[in-house]
Amino acid sequence: MDNSHKQDQRIAKMTFASVYPLYVEKVERKGRTKEELHEVITWLTGFNNKKLQELIKEKVTFEEFFRQASLNPNVHLITGVICGYRVEDIENPLTQQARYLDKLVDELAKGRKMEKILRGS
Repeated sequence: MDNSHKQDQRIAKMTFASVYPLYVEKVERKGRTKEELHEVITWLTGFNNKKLQELIKEKVTFEEFFRQASLNPNVHLITGVICGYRVEDIENPLTQQARYLDKLVDELAKGRKMEKILRGS
């Protein structure tokens, strides 16, 4: 089993609830809000706040989280490097989706304008 396959499996089994507080902490530490984070997650996944809270409470894995998501049609506009990988070149769809979310959270924390984070939507 190669390293990238192990990483793909690790991401698939990780719960969204375990990572969500880290996202909140990261954006708030940089002066952004939980509401802005939710706006970014909603743009990417189609989940409203109620559904997002349900998924957190149920401790769904990233695999289940993205299975239930309706990805934004402009997701292909998310490009760049996150965690040492160019997101547009990641071959495993689930890993790519998780990295899309990481990339958006990173852009929010870095102070990028919401219009640019949401790819002009």
